Amino acid sequence: MKVLGIDTSSLAASVAVIEDNKLICEYTINTKKTHSQKLMPMIENMLKISDININEIDVLAVCEGPGSFTGLRIGMSTAKAISHVNNLPIVGVNSVELLAANMNLCDKKICSILDAQRTQVYMGQYKFENNEIVELKSVDVVEIDDLLEELSQTNEEWIIVGEAVYKYEDKIKLKSNIHIPAPSHNVNKASSLCSVAINKYNKNIDVYDCFGINPLYIRKSQAEVQYDEKMKRIQNGK
Repeated sequence: MKVLGIDTSSLAASVAVIEDNKLICEYTINTKKTHSQKLMPMIENMLKISDININEIDVLAVCEGPGSFTGLRIGMSTAKAISHVNNLPIVGVNSVELLAANMNLCDKKICSILDAQRTQVYMGQYKFENNEIVELKSVDVVEIDDLLEELSQTNEEWIIVGEAVYKYEDKIKLKSNIHIPAPSHNVNKASSLCSVAINKYNKNIDVYDCFGINPLYIRKSQAEVQYDEKMKRIQNGK
């Protein structure tokens, strides 16, 4: 079974193909170039250089969020289009779970974080048991100071992983029981996405057609918040 994974939930864009638990190819670009500019060329180039035809793909895996609102829409719409044309099932995986999967078989508890702007992060907490990832706390948006204080008070060893570790690195390093992994683990990887998706697909969890899957938004976008504030001012006559 060949699985094509697509992740555009963060600054990095990542695509990969896994066949029967073997990584065939992976392409990740972590730059400010927009996902709309780089995603399709990445998929096309990756498949071409790997001698894989899109008709050989059996399952699609897509990161459903949370993360960049625009990035999520681009990744999701691309996956839906490929699914529709090729009649492929799509497995949805949330962004913090796939980050935790980067720490496969880690013996410490794992907290995944992505920047949610201001002083907040999207987070999820996990551990590995019997070679499988187990959710301790489901995806949520929290204040970074509150999260770090919570983790430090547990007196347990934690790995904190994800793009947002660099924004809050100085604060994280003040907590003796919270550790930052190597840079290669802090970027969203489509290979990790595919691995999680394979497990979900085999258990028939979060499997959709092209019409049934949608981005996972934990909160409103900044544009929506500003619009709501504007409408309140208008209604109040200000």
